This record gives sequence, structure tokens and C-alpha cells, in this order.
Amino acid sequence: MSLNLSTEALARRSSRHPWITIGIWVLILIIAVALIFNFLGDALTTEQNFTNNPEAIRAFDLLEDRLRGPLRANEIVIVRSETLTVDSPAFQGFVVNLFGDIERLGSDVIESGMHYYQLGIDSLVSADRHTTILPLTIAGPFQEASGNIDGLLEIVREADGESEFQVLITGQATIGNEFQEISESDLRRGELFGIPVALAILVLVFGTIAAAIIPIVLAVLSIAVALGATALIGQVFQFSFFATTMITMIGLAVGIDYSLFIVSRYREERIRGLEKNEAIAVTGATASRTVFFSGMTVVFALMGMLIVPTTIFRSLGAGAILVVTASVLVALTLLPAVLSLMGDRVNALRVPLIQRAQRKVDEQRRGGFWDRVARGVMRYPVISIVVAAGLLIAGAIPYFDINTGFAGVSTLPDRFQSKKGFLILEEEFSFGLVTPAEIVIDGQIDSQPVQSGIESLKALLDSDAAFDGLSSLEVNDSGDLALLSIPVAGDPAGQEAIQAIRRLRNQYIPQAFSGVQADVLVTGETAFNVDFFDLTDDYMPIVFAFVLGLSFILLTVVFRSLVVPVKAIIMNLLSVGAAYGLLVLVTQKGVGADFFGFQQADTIDAWIPLFLFSVLFGLSMDYHVFLLSRIKERFDQTHDNTEAVAFGIRTTGRLITGAAFIMVAVFSGFASGDLVPFQQVGFGLAVAVFLDATSVRAVLVPASMRLLGKANWYLPKVLHWLPEVGIESRERAVTPASDN
Repeated sequence: MSLNLSTEALARRSSRHPWITIGIWVLILIIAVALIFNFLGDALTTEQNFTNNPEAIRAFDLLEDRLRGPLRANEIVIVRSETLTVDSPAFQGFVVNLFGDIERLGSDVIESGMHYYQLGIDSLVSADRHTTILPLTIAGPFQEASGNIDGLLEIVREADGESEFQVLITGQATIGNEFQEISESDLRRGELFGIPVALAILVLVFGTIAAAIIPIVLAVLSIAVALGATALIGQVFQFSFFATTMITMIGLAVGIDYSLFIVSRYREERIRGLEKNEAIAVTGATASRTVFFSGMTVVFALMGMLIVPTTIFRSLGAGAILVVTASVLVALTLLPAVLSLMGDRVNALRVPLIQRAQRKVDEQRRGGFWDRVARGVMRYPVISIVVAAGLLIAGAIPYFDINTGFAGVSTLPDRFQSKKGFLILEEEFSFGLVTPAEIVIDGQIDSQPVQSGIESLKALLDSDAAFDGLSSLEVNDSGDLALLSIPVAGDPAGQEAIQAIRRLRNQYIPQAFSGVQADVLVTGETAFNVDFFDLTDDYMPIVFAFVLGLSFILLTVVFRSLVVPVKAIIMNLLSVGAAYGLLVLVTQKGVGADFFGFQQADTIDAWIPLFLFSVLFGLSMDYHVFLLSRIKERFDQTHDNTEAVAFGIRTTGRLITGAAFIMVAVFSGFASGDLVPFQQVGFGLAVAVFLDATSVRAVLVPASMRLLGKANWYLPKVLHWLPEVGIESRERAVTPASDN
């Protein structure tokens, strides 16, 4: 049975009606830009939620339904003087005036607040009495708090430095605001670095400026379309603000690559002597079809993230899927129309020395660099496999020391308000005042057993240095629900706080409430983090099985072989494992972190391993499909396995290497930012793509295919019913140039 996925017909239709095709895409772009400017801001959030029902969510819902109503964001304004103490009239006057300015923002900004001179609470003053804090509750829904505190931030900025007082602010809204600010800055930095480097690499690959510009322009178009779709979908399902960065990063990488392969194949067919429209058709039957199936492998891999019941994974997965889909559609329709209009002007603005070298490569004669590499590896296949696989396995070893967590406020650059405020609170108070552990007791609160349980729990917490003992108890009007709040030391995303919550849940609460008829649950920011970590651990094997299973099925159908998908999966796991290990070695252990300009962190962000696996597996399969498609095309023509492998390596080696270096450049640009998660993601992606394009594609693939020979294409008779969706169209295959 055969299945006709006619990318050739699509290319022909687009090239015969280029202005109509371009007009449609211009209209789509205008709509996308309008959506971005009008709706993208509302589609994004700094909040990260679960879509299942872990303990922190259950406790949070109880508080919202039966005690305090909707959650509000907490902020703390810090006033400090090197010379004056809080007992000074000047200090008191400054604080009272500052609080008055804050109150004048109105109840639609500040729901409530307090200061030391109102209530005389000593916990609002540092031990040396040179610092005091003003706890505030921000009005409105929690998820909107970051966008509602501009006036408060302006008051703090104006007061800072006045009369020699230092005034800072930190809290949930400020941290979210500054994380988003840094994210946008890192996004611009990544674009400014990645796009020029990608353009330079494309010039080296193509030898002409005109051909090099096309992939950049189409990649930017794909990103705009994906962002427009995000803005539209985000009106119903909000995306994490990280999604825009991932859309840009993945869009630049795959959008440029897809256009690179198609433009290169078109130029190749023109050099062989085909007329323009026929060259576009053959390109559509071969390279475009490869792009289609490569895009499918990437989408299938990214779909693994949609399984995980949390908004950050679904945001990142959906955003990446949108931009990959847009990139494929642009490459299959708009690019043939552009090539139809440009014709041989795609070779305009030639770079002389590069162009001469390029022409030699395009002739595909034997004896070039990649031909020698392929034949050298196939001459010693066992040694090649042992060395390459051994190095990748060695690179993966540090992964076994991975610590997962979250990059909290402590990882922000020191110049930001929230980080400065965090450091002062940690030193002189407790940052847990902003994000305390919230222990929810669901039962008859005034009963003797419950009261004894509460007192026992307080005593246990008093003995643990991670809890500062300043607990507060609040009971609802019906007396059947209580909230025991207690600050937790350290960054709410740090290991100290995480372990404290684990002890609270697993040791202290069971011990204190043993035999008591009450449900005791823990919520709060750190509890949410703990539940997220447990969630990723639980879903990692599920995502792995899903992605590997779908990839195996797709590759089996595409290449009509059982051996090809098994080898592809093993090789990709090797490169992903090595990327994991090097990520831990550099960013967590700090080996070479200074060289790369990274901030060493004690943890790898918990969402990163799953995200990296999905993206890297998809991108690795991307290259694998491109390479194997040329090998299979040649093998079907010659039935000479060794020659087919050499042909595939030498005809795609320059392109895959160029595409890989473009991806490395794009990912490195984002790794150069200030946010630790982006540094970790960018570095992990860049390293994996580099290893995949070198150790895997240049060594493991040709060596393993040389050893297996025709067995590479083995398909049991019981599976011959599978549809034939061959990536390269045998009907359109053209006799290649001579290898003499």
C-alpha cells in the first residue's frame, strides 16, 4: 500500500501562482502582527499552574473556598539607614511619609499594609534596629499583580537614596516582573547574537548573499505567525512567558534549517540542468518531503511535553509545536513561490572565493572532505563506533549527580531590586515572610485532639532551624478550617526550603497529627515547587516512552525498516545523554562555567531535562531524517550500501554541519543571557546539536551502516502492509552527476 503525500504538487502549485501564495502569507503576517500587538501581553503569565490536583493545589483550594478567598501577592518594602535607627524621629518620619505615599495609590493597588510605628511589632525591625520592613498585600488577582505595581515601584525608586535612606522592594509581584524583564532582555540579546552569526554561516554555506537572506526572512516570518497564534490561543489558555523565548529560539533554528535544505536542493537541481519550475518540482518531491517528515518527528517529540499536567510544559511544548508547524508550512508553500520569482537570482551577490569552493561541492564529486570522512570511518567501523560511543557515554556520566530545582530570586543578577531585597531579608529577617509555608488543617479546630496536634507541630517546627518560629494561626468563621503560616528560611526555590517542606510533610505532620481526625495539607510557593519536582520525576518515563514509541513508528513507516529506527533512537539517546552530563558538569558543578560566562547554580531547573529531551530528540531526528533520506535515495538507485552512505554523507555533510552551527549560534545567543534557566537550556541545546552533527552523523551513522550493510533496510514480511511514504520520490529521482 502506498500513501501519496504530494509535497511536489504543493511546490508546483505555489510556484505557478507565486503572487497569490505570497499574498496569502502577507495577509497571514498582517493578522499575526495585529494579534501580537493587541493580545500577546494578555496571553502570557508569570504564573505556573498544575492541571492535576497535587497536595499544594488541594490545600490552596481549601483556603480559597473556606477561609481567605482569592490569593493575593505579598510584597515587602525595606527601609534601611547606615546611621539612624528606627528609634530616631527622622527614621520614623521617613517611614510614615513613605507609607502615606504608598497608601495614596489606592485600594485598587494596595489591599493592605502595615509598618512598625503603627503596631510596634518587633518582628518588623532588624536586630541592629537599622532596618525595618513594610509588609504589603497587592490588590487584585495574584496572576495580575506583576502588571499592577508600576506605581509602587516608582515610589520606591524615588525614595531610594533620599535623606541617606536605602529603600528596596521584593516580593512575588516584583520577582515575577523582573524575571519577565530579564527574559525579554535575554530574548533581544539572543536575537542580536544569533541572527548575524546565522547569516554569516549561511553565506559560507551558499556562497551568495541572496540565498543566505532567504532562510533568515522566512524564519522570522514563521516566528511572527507562531507568536500570533500564541496570542490568539492564549485568550483561552494562557502561556508561560517563557514560551515567547522558546518560540523565537526554536523558530530561528528550525526555520533557517528547513529553508537551507530546500534552497540547497533547488540550486543542486539547477546545476544539474533542470529548468526552473522542474527544479522546484523535484525539490518539492525530495527536500520538501524530507522537511515535512522531519517536522513531524520534531512535533511528535514535542508532543511529549503536552502529556505533563503543568502549564509550563504545555506552554513550552505548544509554543514550540506552533513555530515548527509554521516553519514547515512556510517552507513547503511560500519558499517555492519565492524561488519561482527569484529563479537564478537566488545566486545573486556572490562571494567570489566562497562561491568557487561552493561550486565544487555542488558538483558532488568524490574525494572531497566529507567523502574522505565517510570512507575513512567506514574503513574502520568497529573502532569508530567504540571511540565515538565511548566519548558520548563518558560525557553522560556527570548526569547521575544532577540536582533538580528552580532558579529562584537568589539566581537573579545583583543589580535587580528583588535580589537586593531578598539578600537583606535573608540576612536580617527571613524571606519566608514573603512566601511562608501554609499548613492547612481541615477538621474541628477547637477539639482537643486537633489543638494538641497544632501545638505538637509548632514544637517540632521550633526545633528546626529552617523554620523561624514566627507562626500565625487563622481559623475560619465556621471553625472547621485553620491556616498555620510559618516562614521558611532561604530562597523558596532553594534546596534548604525544599528539604524543609519535605520534612514538614513526611515527618512533622504525621508525627504531630497521628490518630487525629483531620486532614493536614501543606501549600505555599515552596510546596508548589516540591509538587512540581515530584511531578516531573513521575512523568519522565511516560514522556520518554511516548516520544520514543512515536518516533519508532514514524521512522519505521518512512524508511520501511526496523533497523533504522532502532539505531536512530540509540544514537539520539547517546547524544542527549552526553548533553545532560555536560550540562550538569558545567552549569551545576561549575567546571568551565566562568569560561562560558555562566552563573553556577546548585540545581538544574526541574523542567529542563524533560524539555531538553523532547526538543533534542526532535532536532536529532531532524538531521537523521535529512541524512538517511539521501542515503536511501542513492541506495534505491544503486543498491550499493557503501556508496550510498558515502553519497549521503558528502551531499549533506556541508549542509548538516552548517545547519548545526546555525543552531549552535542561535542557542548560544540565548545562553548568553542573565537568566540561569536560559543559560542552562541554551548550553544544553547547543552542546547536543554539536555532538549530534559531529560524533553521531559523521561517525556513528556511517560506521554502523557499513557494518550492517543491506540489513539496514530490513523489514519483516509481516510488516509489508505498512504504507509506503518514502521520503524521496523515486518517480522524480534524477540521475545524479558522475562521481568521477
